[in-house]
Amino acid sequence: MNRIHPSLRPLSTLLLAVLVLQGCNALNPLCGSARPSPSISNLSATSIPFAQVQGFLLTVNGSHIVASSVVVINGTTLSTQVVSSSQLQVTLTTALLTGPGTASVTIKTPSGNSADLGCTSGGTSQALTLTIT
Repeated sequence: MNRIHPSLRPLSTLLLAVLVLQGCNALNPLCGSARPSPSISNLSATSIPFAQVQGFLLTVNGSHIVASSVVVINGTTLSTQVVSSSQLQVTLTTALLTGPGTASVTIKTPSGNSADLGCTSGGTSQALTLTIT
């Protein structure tokens, strides 16, 4: 088996440092594409009557939404339809929202499976409040 030629060792060390140390934010082919933290801008409704909760289709608008992004309400991850890179939809239920009050709504994008390579990606948006009257 041939080893790296001595004249190429500095180059191989540099290549290793570029790929591993910079993580996904620098085009690391071992990480795949970076997944930025999502951002949430608004909800299709900020207040709904409790009587309308069951079956209500809530649209969540934002940015940096990818196929694996999900809506989280009060810590519960919901079955989410990704409409576009700026919009998600979820159907609310009374099992999730059991009465009047407020609910914290966020978008979460899981990180990739390459954490061992120094990839930092994904994350959770800031929260918006949905009021149930």
